[in-house]
Amino acid sequence: MTIINSQPGDLNTIFHFYDLAIAHQKKVFSKHWQGFSKELVENEIAENRQYKILVNGEVAAIFAVTFSDPSIWKERDQDAVYIHRIVTHPDFRGFSFVKHIVKWAKKYSKIHQLKFIRMDTWADNEKLLKYYTSCGFSFAGTVSLEATDDLPKHYEGISLNLFEIKV
Repeated sequence: MTIINSQPGDLNTIFHFYDLAIAHQKKVFSKHWQGFSKELVENEIAENRQYKILVNGEVAAIFAVTFSDPSIWKERDQDAVYIHRIVTHPDFRGFSFVKHIVKWAKKYSKIHQLKFIRMDTWADNEKLLKYYTSCGFSFAGTVSLEATDDLPKHYEGISLNLFEIKV
């Protein structure tokens, strides 16, 4: 298993993974992503913030990071790598990729002198809440969001649970 930066040629694969994730979310939960702009993902790739996890050379999962998330973390937005949009291909479910991402993020944070690894998820998704804490995250609070141009449409009017690992 290897975690490497996604490349422009991965764009179709990334959006295919998002489509798979949305279909899965619709089956197992009452909320789902509303899709993402091509420009957002292209910028993440250009800025080396979009990653893929390869298993035997095959893309098994993807995720993105950012280093600022003020719309969600407000005054606590500092000294962190924020993990977003983790998607595992259905053929690779059960590989515990979040635990591998945490291990990668700890190394990354130490190299770049960051103090936290952070992420968020819908406040009412009990299954993910339990999973993220089992991966080493601590619950860091709940926030309610209003409409903003800084976030994708599915964030509008929802509550999120925040998670972090102190590095």
